[in-house]
Amino acid sequence: MLVLITYDVSTETAAGRKRLRKVAKQCVNHGQRVQSSVFECLLDAAQYAILKAELAKLIDPEVDSLRFYQLGNHYQNKVEHIGVRPAFHQDDVLIF
Repeated sequence: MLVLITYDVSTETAAGRKRLRKVAKQCVNHGQRVQSSVFECLLDAAQYAILKAELAKLIDPEVDSLRFYQLGNHYQNKVEHIGVRPAFHQDDVLIF
């Protein structure tokens, strides 16, 4: 399923900037950045549960926030895009 993850991490302190880097790194490891703090991730249910738990451990819920939008398996009909597109689509095959 396609999951859209957004976050807002307070960067007023050094600890906040460190949390922001860790959250961004976890998201990069699981999906594609489509905006500064927005990621599209193709995950199965188990991967989603693990990633959500990992991200929840990284933030400070007193000053940071995470949002998860589950767009499902038929997300192609639910996503509209205007402007510059990412380098590749989430479900494309990549050969390195």
